[in-house]
Amino acid sequence: MAIVRMQRIRVCGLRRQRKRILELLQRRGVVEIDEPDREEEGFERADVSAQRSSLERELKLAQEAVQLLQEAVPEKKGLLSSLEGRRALTEQELEDFRAQSTKTAALAKRVLAAAREREEVRTALTRLDTEAESLAPWAALDVPLRPKGTKSSWVFIGTLPGAWTQTALEARAEPIPLSAEIVSASDEQTCVFVLCLRRDREAAEQFLRSLGFAAPAAAGKTPPAERRAAIEKEREALHSRADKALRELETLAEHRGDLQLLADSLTMRIEKYHMIDRLQQSKHTFVFSGFVPAAAAQPLCGELEACGAAAELSEPEETDTVPVLLKNNRFAEPVETVLESYSMPGKGEIDPTPVMAIFYYVLFGMMLSDAAYGLIMIIACGLCLLKFKGMEPGMRRSLRMFFFCGISTTFWGFLYGSFFGDVVSAFSKTFLGNEVVLGPLWFAPVDDPMRMLLFSMLVGIIQIFTGLALCAYQLIRQKRIKDMIYDVVFWYLLVGGLIFALLSSDIFAQISKSDKLPGIVGAIGGVCAAIGAVGILLTGGRESKNPVKRLLKGAYALYNVTGYLGDILSYSRLLALGLATGVIAEVINSMAVMIGGGVVGFIAFVIIFVFGHTVNIGINLLGAYVHTNRLQFVEFFGKFYSGDGRKFTPFADHTKYFKIREEK
Repeated sequence: MAIVRMQRIRVCGLRRQRKRILELLQRRGVVEIDEPDREEEGFERADVSAQRSSLERELKLAQEAVQLLQEAVPEKKGLLSSLEGRRALTEQELEDFRAQSTKTAALAKRVLAAAREREEVRTALTRLDTEAESLAPWAALDVPLRPKGTKSSWVFIGTLPGAWTQTALEARAEPIPLSAEIVSASDEQTCVFVLCLRRDREAAEQFLRSLGFAAPAAAGKTPPAERRAAIEKEREALHSRADKALRELETLAEHRGDLQLLADSLTMRIEKYHMIDRLQQSKHTFVFSGFVPAAAAQPLCGELEACGAAAELSEPEETDTVPVLLKNNRFAEPVETVLESYSMPGKGEIDPTPVMAIFYYVLFGMMLSDAAYGLIMIIACGLCLLKFKGMEPGMRRSLRMFFFCGISTTFWGFLYGSFFGDVVSAFSKTFLGNEVVLGPLWFAPVDDPMRMLLFSMLVGIIQIFTGLALCAYQLIRQKRIKDMIYDVVFWYLLVGGLIFALLSSDIFAQISKSDKLPGIVGAIGGVCAAIGAVGILLTGGRESKNPVKRLLKGAYALYNVTGYLGDILSYSRLLALGLATGVIAEVINSMAVMIGGGVVGFIAFVIIFVFGHTVNIGINLLGAYVHTNRLQFVEFFGKFYSGDGRKFTPFADHTKYFKIREEK
């Protein structure tokens, strides 16, 4: 149970060496610099907000340029390219790039200008398309849509709802003398050109409005046909501009790596300025303090002294909130991410990762519980781990975790006799004419669910009692022996005694259809449970000085025995998910062989088999992951773990595209 021992480090250096020292700390990535809680006499904190804001604007420009390039000219990557990790870059290559980074910043501006040009063209094309669409019904009209009329006549151009004919419109207008021409008509609307004498203008207008007449939206000075021709020319010119901007972006895409490196370089510089905010500086010197892993402390001090800085190491004080860094072997390390998603160990707590890893892999395998699914996980994760050496640490831990989960799944799958469900039996019976059964090495949960339920609860009791044991270990380390007896031993007596009393009862024998324990065992269990119950009743509220309150709190603590019952029952999900995987797999196999033998049946079998089991492994793998996490967080951690610690976050290179490796 490895929580890395931390030491406090205090560094003092010359201000002119600040850049060199901070870059050393950033490359090493082993020091978490404190936010100073008070100012030293003669020192003050430098205000670098202006420089940081300037760099943040440059970073935003670079990131936007990279994103726009990706949208316009997507980078071609393989299906598993995300597993390759960041590209490696030496410190010298980074320095050489920074010397000419202004050129790359100019490239970013060109990317934004070209992207802005494409966006303007896209907007203009949308506007032209809308205008062309509105002019389409008026294509046959050879006069502008904005009527002027003459000295003695007046023109109305617009739309009427519904379908109209010239005869019907003129007949409806009587006795108003007017001439109507139908430009276009549909079931929804009719486009009309109406001519009348100027003296009849008001009457004609009132008549048309009574029919729902509306002027056209696109009312220009150019006839619709001419305007549509002009729109086509404008569209061609806009497409030419868009093609030119795209060619510019395709040319700039050759410098995509430089733009990504610019973003990473600026990110590193911004992080350095965030650290400068935490330094206390005088005219010629600066000081800071922080935490460093004990194993890395002495070598780091030597490097700092070589840079002209003085470093002092000391043990953390009792009032310090020491950050937590975990260190485990290759078996337990992958599950650290699960623990971190809950919370890091608090002060005085142990790292539960090694113990949790054992239960995690076992429970995951019991839930997925199909040997074929487990072998798929082993092969897929194993090949990825072997092939992609530069994979990011977080991704490597996740794949290693699922690799071990795959081993457990394979183990339980063979114990339960599940290999793609019952595919061996179904396939051999349908296509080979001779049924071959892959029997379980232990028992099949589908055939004996009660046995599986009892075994699931047994596993739950073991994990819960292990959690209590870890609680006892922590209390002993803190020399709280009485608390260990009150909070652990009494609960062992109560819960354990009740379990043995139940195992020796007739009810258990009837439900489980198995032999019960001897009556003497049940009697001893009952006595132990009684001792535990009395102990919890008398000590559960021991922090209270009032005897009545102490007894009431003790009774409330004793009521928590129902919580233990609920926790044990929660492990029935091992049965539920295990059965779900097996039953769905068998249903898929039954569907796959429904057509029968022959070539057509074999083709149908392959299609249904591949699709069905792909969906099944995806759904149940997610379910196993979620419920395994829940059993750790609620049932296991609830017995001993508060997890109010803070993760160790050192000053380091937090880049997205490149990782900086030190030259030997």
